[in-house]
Amino acid sequence: MAWKDRSLAEKVGQLFMVGFEGTTVTPELAAWLRRFAWGGVILFGRNAQSPAQLLALSQTLQVVAQAHSDLPLLIAVDQEGGRVTRLSAPFTVFPSAAMLGCLGSDQLAYEVGRAIAMELRAVGITMNMAPVLDVLTHPGNSAIGDRSFGSDPVRVARLGTAFIHGMHAGGLPATGKHFPGHGDTHLDSHVARPVVERSAAGLEAIELIPFREAIQAGVDALMTAHVMYTAWDARYPATLSPKILGGVLRAQLGFRGIIVTDDLIMQAVADAFPWEEIPLLALRAGADLLLICHHRQRQEQAYTRVLEAVQSGELPESLVEQAVARIQYVKSWVARQTQEQTPPATLDCIGCAEHRALAASIVKGGPHDARFVVC
Repeated sequence: MAWKDRSLAEKVGQLFMVGFEGTTVTPELAAWLRRFAWGGVILFGRNAQSPAQLLALSQTLQVVAQAHSDLPLLIAVDQEGGRVTRLSAPFTVFPSAAMLGCLGSDQLAYEVGRAIAMELRAVGITMNMAPVLDVLTHPGNSAIGDRSFGSDPVRVARLGTAFIHGMHAGGLPATGKHFPGHGDTHLDSHVARPVVERSAAGLEAIELIPFREAIQAGVDALMTAHVMYTAWDARYPATLSPKILGGVLRAQLGFRGIIVTDDLIMQAVADAFPWEEIPLLALRAGADLLLICHHRQRQEQAYTRVLEAVQSGELPESLVEQAVARIQYVKSWVARQTQEQTPPATLDCIGCAEHRALAASIVKGGPHDARFVVC
């Protein structure tokens, strides 16, 4: 059945990517996934025991999802390299983006992106929440820190696009983050709402450069920042701002891929707005995929609020249709990669000698001062 012919309830479910507890799909979890027809799930270390277990988990999740679609479930993870590596050994643990930034090699960034994509595909993961495209310009920014390729926007753009091309070569969609840039902050949006007071001209000359280049490189999705940018919108953080998502990202930069929110449970938004209004604000702003990593009750409340808002006319159904179309486009690309198996990805590639040698070469060629943050 084509998605245009699906029920409204199923279409609304596609707008959500949710996290869950556990390492297997229990009957109770399967029933929950079928009930809401979620568009995607996100995995963390809490869901992982071994590559074989992850593959079995992913395969079972896809079987459950097939009750609603012939297209694959988006199964995502944050596998950036460095300290944000949700899947640790025996997966290859690559050095941080900052280390790659110090080396400045497009080829290495490409190879890391491709290797990560291959290892994730081997266990059935269909989307990576990487690379970080934030330009690190604030010296006290520990939330981003060595997750960034550096303080030079041109270098960040160059290495970020190389990483994206590598991920595509490995058969996986990429998600650049955190639009329009989390690098000029000193607060962590997990616990507070950062504010960037740079001028609009400054934002365009620094923050937007990597995102503009990533869009040109065909990045599949961009994750929003729960950050205020007063030059563009003094009322809403980017995740909830029509001026930023609709005006800057869609209209000015011409992005046509998936706009995925950062986790809506994070305090930068969850403490500032009524919980059940946050999903509506994000969708009205231009978001397509609402990420809620924890709290099943809140996940269900958000879904119910969106469904009721569309049913009552409070939220235009056209917004849902457009978002679902963008999500299904990426899912179709994933399905083609899975069917063609080009390049092939098996459990043997996880932590393989080639990938470990690549990681070791980056460490060997990088700075040996443990105090470094970025170059």
